[in-house]
Amino acid sequence: MSMERKATVERKTKETDICLSLSLDGTGNGDIDTGIGFLNHMLEGFARHGFFDLKVKVKGDLHVDGHHTTEDIGIVFGQALKEALGRKEGIKRYGSFILPMDDALALCAVDLCGRPYFCYECAFPTERIGDLDTELIREFFYAVSYSAGMNLHIKMLSGVNSHHMAEAMFKAFSKALGEAVGKDDRIQDVLSTKGILA
Repeated sequence: MSMERKATVERKTKETDICLSLSLDGTGNGDIDTGIGFLNHMLEGFARHGFFDLKVKVKGDLHVDGHHTTEDIGIVFGQALKEALGRKEGIKRYGSFILPMDDALALCAVDLCGRPYFCYECAFPTERIGDLDTELIREFFYAVSYSAGMNLHIKMLSGVNSHHMAEAMFKAFSKALGEAVGKDDRIQDVLSTKGILA
């Protein structure tokens, strides 16, 4: 039986102190404390719907705003994902999902190719959802993409409610990533003519 693919990353700066643990072969258990209630909700949904185990503990400079906390969680999440994947032997590499959430319809496509690229199309109708600035959602996914070295496309196909739109986006990302990290017995090494995903 193969080893569980998991990683724990700690990162401490003058702005944030983060400890994040990620298991790609989990059961959907989320233990999240970012200091930002709505971001907790999004990361809990991510863990649950992708069957990832995710633990996040953060002390951030929320007296300034939520920017450093949200962006730095994305950086650390990407680092943990990259470490947990290792050489990426046997993974499907690609994943995509279109997810409905009431009025919202979100598309997410992932390529765990090792090369960062981020495309994001979403215009939220409100500036905030709870205690999270909606513009920070883009910053989170941008940081994930570049820290993990992944090609990530996110598009909001339709939506009028900001809460539904954000939730559809995080869940679509969860489902797409779950597919991409999934194993296929036909893949003997890595799914690339180069022989490496980096």
